[in-house]
Amino acid sequence: MSTISHASIPLNILIVEDSQDDADLLVAELRRAGYAPKWKRVETEPDFLAELAKKPDIILSDYSMPEFSGSRAMDLLSESGLGIPFILISGTVGEDSAVEAMKMGVADYLLKDRLARLGQSVKRALLEAQERAERKKLEAQFIEAQKMEVVGHLAGGVAHDFNNILGVIIGYSDLAMQEIGPESQLYKHIEEIQHAADRAVGLTRQLLLFSRKQTVQPVVLDLNETIGGMNKMLRRMVDEHIEFQIVPGKQIGRIKADSGYIGQVLMNLTVNARDAMPNGGKLTIETANVTLDENYARTHQAARPGNYVALFVKDTGVGMNDEVKARLFEAFFTTKPKGKGTGLGLTTCQTILKQCGGHIEVESASGRGTTFKIYFPRVDEPLDPSAKTVKLSALPRGAETLLVVEDEPSVRNLACNVLEKQGYNVLRASNGKEGLRAANEHKGEPISLVITDVVMPQMSGKVMAEWLKATYPHVKVLFTSGYTDDAMAQHGLLEQGAAFLQKPYTGAALLGRVRELLDK
Repeated sequence: MSTISHASIPLNILIVEDSQDDADLLVAELRRAGYAPKWKRVETEPDFLAELAKKPDIILSDYSMPEFSGSRAMDLLSESGLGIPFILISGTVGEDSAVEAMKMGVADYLLKDRLARLGQSVKRALLEAQERAERKKLEAQFIEAQKMEVVGHLAGGVAHDFNNILGVIIGYSDLAMQEIGPESQLYKHIEEIQHAADRAVGLTRQLLLFSRKQTVQPVVLDLNETIGGMNKMLRRMVDEHIEFQIVPGKQIGRIKADSGYIGQVLMNLTVNARDAMPNGGKLTIETANVTLDENYARTHQAARPGNYVALFVKDTGVGMNDEVKARLFEAFFTTKPKGKGTGLGLTTCQTILKQCGGHIEVESASGRGTTFKIYFPRVDEPLDPSAKTVKLSALPRGAETLLVVEDEPSVRNLACNVLEKQGYNVLRASNGKEGLRAANEHKGEPISLVITDVVMPQMSGKVMAEWLKATYPHVKVLFTSGYTDDAMAQHGLLEQGAAFLQKPYTGAALLGRVRELLDK
């Protein structure tokens, strides 16, 4: 009598057979072939459908039975869309019927009195099914990549104009808030307008980042400071019946990342947590220093051993089952009602973390809440000054002569107003040719810095800058753009050492970058 060795291969089988003795023969033959079968025998269509829903590894079916047939079973399997291998086994099937069955998708057919090759047939059928599944997965990934390419082209096409509009809204909100002061009732209204614009910027960045066409500007920053700066915004995003708490870790290390993207991660996870607690609950955001060792890395595929700054986002919401967790980071996958979610939030978070060398994990169970664990590599570098949020009024004033070249009038006027309020002498131009003319006709103090859009009619900012530097070698250039990496690369901008400011920018960001370049 054969016994199952420790090396036997587990196999979950559905046997479609009206004879118990014949089913026992199949199981005995598979044991001899090295399998450890767990099996269920059915002989009617309802029973077959019930067991099919449990997704067995393989189906072994008789051809003809009093109440059911192998061909009907194969039809039902095809209708289900499950890629389960199907082997036909019969003592009566003729050659013509067998060929017809193979055309239907049967992996193999065997005669009941010739079962010696059953083990090999099962092995081949399982291997072919695995190859089909992998091929289907690759095809799905290819389709997804094409979909993302379309999204990327669409996002890149609208980003420039959309970012110009948002830049004007944010910029003039900054100026208005500076003039009226926080004691004014209008200050709060304008602040809300600015927050809405910030959310719109985040949505644009999310699309561009997901399509991998957004410019990443990592700086060394303190995660506690970044989260603290978003405290008010995050609290506004959760409902009043949700208890919200930020628990900053003590003396946490520094990380290198794009602060705007960190904000995007926090907003996405906060919105998800809020939606998971429709009847109230508790949302906690924590930070801490963490060291991941080799043992941890072996059990977590995305992890690498080392020192990290961890961000934990915990909620007491409805939680997720294993099926949802398995698809959590798929593009466009969402459990939210139609119109309530894009399915891009968590995929975007994962992409952001990959770009800065980190990773994201999730712990969740139905009815037990969810915890997202995010790990940023710690860096031993000084904080970047640009990582701190700076108010317009706190920035140093200047008296240098600047040239602003921008084809969008509203953006040009905003930049010039911000710079002039800070004491700079500003020349204006709407394209590269006008910029050259303005520089050549200028008779006062030499132009210290040119702030220029990249893509403009008649002459691009890059070409204009090259002409200016040929005549005025000491002039500095700051490029700005709302276009994506790809579009700027086509215009030859993204070369080593080029100073760049991504649109939409705040007045503080513009003034800070200008002062930084002038003081170099």
